[in-house]
Amino acid sequence: MKEDRQLLVITHLSQLLTAITGFGGLIVPLIIWFTKKDEDYQIDEQGKEIINFQLSLIVNFIICIPLILLFGLGLLGFAILGVISVLFPIINAIKANNGENPSYPFSYNFIN
Repeated sequence: MKEDRQLLVITHLSQLLTAITGFGGLIVPLIIWFTKKDEDYQIDEQGKEIINFQLSLIVNFIICIPLILLFGLGLLGFAILGVISVLFPIINAIKANNGENPSYPFSYNFIN
């Protein structure tokens, strides 16, 4: 198996499609991971982390919806999750480009 850092960086940065277009932040990394996971061990490991992170963001955004009624805590949650969803893909793309092992906090393990 080989290592392709450029594809890793593209996979991490493709999560930003949701912030730019409103969709695609889960679909594009999922397609890249699904098609390349057998060819590159890093794509397999980091692709699982990316998919888990994106699914965790979706679940957490859904949890924030009813919290809006509770003193507006959902709005604060939306703001925090928005910053996290833009900041961590950029940080982890830089880490992947440098050969470091990126990680996503606040992620549930949907895919092992």
